[in-house]
Amino acid sequence: MKKADIFEFFRRLAEANPAPETELAFGNSYQLLVAVTLSAQSTDVGVNKATRALFQDVKTPAQMVALGEDGLKAHIKTIGLFNTKAKNVIALSRILVEQHGGEVPADREALVALPGVGRKTANVVMNCAFGAETFAVDTHIFRVGNRTGLAKGKTPLAVELQLEKKVPAPFRVGAHHWLILHGRYICKARTPECWRCPVVDLCAFKAKVLEPKKTTA
Repeated sequence: MKKADIFEFFRRLAEANPAPETELAFGNSYQLLVAVTLSAQSTDVGVNKATRALFQDVKTPAQMVALGEDGLKAHIKTIGLFNTKAKNVIALSRILVEQHGGEVPADREALVALPGVGRKTANVVMNCAFGAETFAVDTHIFRVGNRTGLAKGKTPLAVELQLEKKVPAPFRVGAHHWLILHGRYICKARTPECWRCPVVDLCAFKAKVLEPKKTTA
């Protein structure tokens, strides 16, 4: 995709959604870290249901440590891999208390050192909590980047590095959200809804779906 087309690509997404945000519910940077950690192989909707009651009582790492692993499991048992996730959340919470004064660090190196936190999770926290220009490449962004020609790569990291090079300055903070939402609701995996896509003319995808499937009565 040409430089001018990339700018126009994000300009249109920004025009349609000027203030994009994550669909995970949270009240502070710590709750965001917990929510993103829980969201692996789970939906944002499922995580939000599980954390609604949890986050009313737990707002800090110290409160999470006090709740304990079994107490946390009771809240998140509807989420996939909840046993492993509970163990990681309690462990990372203890480290935040003991090594970071109960605060969530803003740098990637410190974040990925926490149990259960990988590069993608760190990038989400850095972007959503601290306004960093990071790109957390999930399945949606990976698909959109490759399908449109915006950022091609065989791995999530390769796509992330392409985005770092190509996303224009005015759109770098919001790009992560625009791409995820675009992939989740329009540029879907099986049947992309190209007929209502605001950037369809800029997209390199050859098998565009220009009309919705007709439903039979």
